[in-house]
Amino acid sequence: MDMSLARKRMVDSQIKPNDVTDDRVIAAFLKVPREFYLPKAQQDIAYSEIELPTVEGRHFWLARDLSKLLQALEVRATDLALVIGAGEGYSASLLNELADTVIALDQNPDVADKASDALLSAGIDRVAFVTGDLLNGHPPEAPYNVILVNGLVEYVPDAWLEQLAPGGRLGVVVGNEKNGEVRVYTKSAKSVSYHTEFNCTPPSLPEVRKEVGFAF
Repeated sequence: MDMSLARKRMVDSQIKPNDVTDDRVIAAFLKVPREFYLPKAQQDIAYSEIELPTVEGRHFWLARDLSKLLQALEVRATDLALVIGAGEGYSASLLNELADTVIALDQNPDVADKASDALLSAGIDRVAFVTGDLLNGHPPEAPYNVILVNGLVEYVPDAWLEQLAPGGRLGVVVGNEKNGEVRVYTKSAKSVSYHTEFNCTPPSLPEVRKEVGFAF
């Protein structure tokens, strides 16, 4: 299979028809080899319009949804970006094409180590994998101009918002498996506000769920 042709078809059929017009975002999806982040047995279906599992607890988003969110974040070439729940590293690699430096956070050390080695072997040296509790973000490198949450969550922890720089944007899907709302949070000098971009239900981050209380 000609993977470069498959990438172009994905962009032409899944991304451009869904109101994605940002040339830099489109170029990132054309450049980053999606198959590189999948086991060999799944590489032939890398560009199908399905949410493929990649590593433990992580999946590919539909390209149309991820591209629309990246466009909404308006990533600049000078930005420092954080990916929460980075998994295999595909979303971080796309951000690598848009931002200056990317911090990729995941809780599983084995996943982070393997993804880091894979990206370095592919010549991607501006993505730094780190491990830690997703709920805490990654304070050592904060503040961030862009934070991308790589999956649907039930709520937005305060720590993520606190780690935004003034003017920083956080892109996240909040909801449940039946209804997800894409929000872009923006931090000003005095407050944080958000607006809703569109609805979608990407695979969830199981680490970010509301605690169920006891009822008497």
